[in-house]
Amino acid sequence: MNIKLLIGLILLSGFLSSCKKWLEVQPESEISAPILFSTESGFIEALNGIYNRCTESDLYGGELTFGTLEVLAQNYTMNQDDNMKYRQTSLFNYKNREFIDRKDKIWIGLYNGIVNTNLILENIDEKKNIFNGNNYSVVKGEALALRAYLHFDALRMFAASYVRNPSAKGIPYVTKYSKDVTPMSTVAESIDLMIKDLEAAKELLTIDPIRSASYVVGYPVQTDTTLNGEEKSPQLFLQNRRHHLNYYAVCGTLARIYLYKNDKVKALSNALEVINSKKFPWTSPSDFIAFEEAKKDRILYKELVFGWYIPGAADDIRDKWFTSGTSKFYLQDDLGKIIYETAGTGADDNRYKQWLSSIAQPSGERTSDIVKYRRNPLSKEENANLHYLMAPALRLSEMYYIAAECTATSNLIGAADYLNKVRAARGMVGIEAASEEQLTTELLKEARKEWLAEGQMFYMYKRLNRPISGQTGSFIPASDNIYILPLPNDEIVYGGR
Repeated sequence: MNIKLLIGLILLSGFLSSCKKWLEVQPESEISAPILFSTESGFIEALNGIYNRCTESDLYGGELTFGTLEVLAQNYTMNQDDNMKYRQTSLFNYKNREFIDRKDKIWIGLYNGIVNTNLILENIDEKKNIFNGNNYSVVKGEALALRAYLHFDALRMFAASYVRNPSAKGIPYVTKYSKDVTPMSTVAESIDLMIKDLEAAKELLTIDPIRSASYVVGYPVQTDTTLNGEEKSPQLFLQNRRHHLNYYAVCGTLARIYLYKNDKVKALSNALEVINSKKFPWTSPSDFIAFEEAKKDRILYKELVFGWYIPGAADDIRDKWFTSGTSKFYLQDDLGKIIYETAGTGADDNRYKQWLSSIAQPSGERTSDIVKYRRNPLSKEENANLHYLMAPALRLSEMYYIAAECTATSNLIGAADYLNKVRAARGMVGIEAASEEQLTTELLKEARKEWLAEGQMFYMYKRLNRPISGQTGSFIPASDNIYILPLPNDEIVYGGR
């Protein structure tokens, strides 16, 4: 299969899977686009179709949150007899057939979403008059933001980091719905195109309802609108804005990408816009550590700036991904204690207490189940806990980490203060940093605790070109052979790499 055919299949599969209702009515792709995009609801359904596609197990409902990226970051126990499907991945064997199949599906899934954003963007301007209120700006802004977000994760996996080689070949930055081959952009060019899309999205989303004073982040079980205004809008599309790439999520993504580019001034500016909005409150300890399951908030829901809505994945997460002593993901007790530094102040860390559950195995050893995403077993209702089930994508804590990193050179005390605000929210005492290097070391340790089973730690090691913390406190040296995943074979030919 050549690259042109591959892209053609991505186009077709994305086009046909955008909206099931539309597909049932009009399966002929050549004549369906005009029908889908003849109404505002058609654009909204197409946009929702992209979000839904992204929550499947090959993307953020699995591999890019709980799976491949966490295995690469050495965040799970990988014994010889356990989890053979992922063991070779943990050893960075990128020639392993199962790994190749998995990472190729990730690539195709990301570009499936990208192609569908382009389909929306190609049609939306000429249909601006069919939209009510500010919906044109919201749909277009989200489509632009999604295009940048998905490209960025492709870049972070399949290309050199900016700090290593900004002029290296990056990825195809696809901005047109077309079967024509898109040339490779360099890493720097790709980053600049993402920033262009996100800055345009940010401008369009200045009217986002999440910015209004009446939009108060809260739990879905709370009907008091002084505690939760997220479902107040009469339009379903404008409810639960944190399930979409909202205005502050765009700011957070910009902070991420500007930091990747090492533009710390703009990264800090965007991170502070999220922080200073005071829209995302720290989770109350009483909610985090609540004994009663139905009153518990394990994923720190109100702190999510953006997350992938995955209520249907609760059973899959338990049965497929996380159970100790089986072929699923878990931690040896010692590894959990190393990650959370329980020999010191980490013993007070509520994340360690609430996200890991120690289990005695028949062999006599103890392992730790990862229960971060566990749902109330007494009910399968969406609101079985305080919150909807989400795969976290952008957290408030990350904005504090970015602020800390961006201010460390000029204000080390202030940088440590940003980090210590997160530690305090997790029940821990603060740290002091005698140097910028020490602060970075502490940031890496804290991020690993915060992002366990969220798919972000591998990216941080790569961005900083730092060694990966291994299973027993050892370190795996930074290397492009580890940090750059091979492109799909057709893309290697096409990209000349």
